[in-house]
Amino acid sequence: MSKQLYTLEYPVRCSPTILYEFLATSNGLGEWFAESVDERGGRFYFGWNGSNEEAEVVDQEEEKFIRFHWVNSPKNEYFEFRIDKSEITNQTILVITDFAEKRDIKDQSQLWDYQVKELFHRLGN
Repeated sequence: MSKQLYTLEYPVRCSPTILYEFLATSNGLGEWFAESVDERGGRFYFGWNGSNEEAEVVDQEEEKFIRFHWVNSPKNEYFEFRIDKSEITNQTILVITDFAEKRDIKDQSQLWDYQVKELFHRLGN
């Protein structure tokens, strides 16, 4: 069964520069995304509850977005953190793009909500 692309948006009260540090560096990701994060040569190693996952950076633009690919996932699947600005309010928006099976999108979205709440706590939001 193929996974579907889905997108989540979160308004953030911080500058794109600060937010990008939390999305694209091992220190920043270690604050909210995983229990442990190491980065070596464009590959990130994430640890949760004794299990580890490896992701490679497939594309990025400073202060705009970073796209990761889990090494054990199909090539066309990825997860991405994008930083947008609302044209109306000028507010920073974190856009998360990910893939999940249709029946799992709600659960995955709740997991992202939890993770982003931790990010906001670290950012002082």
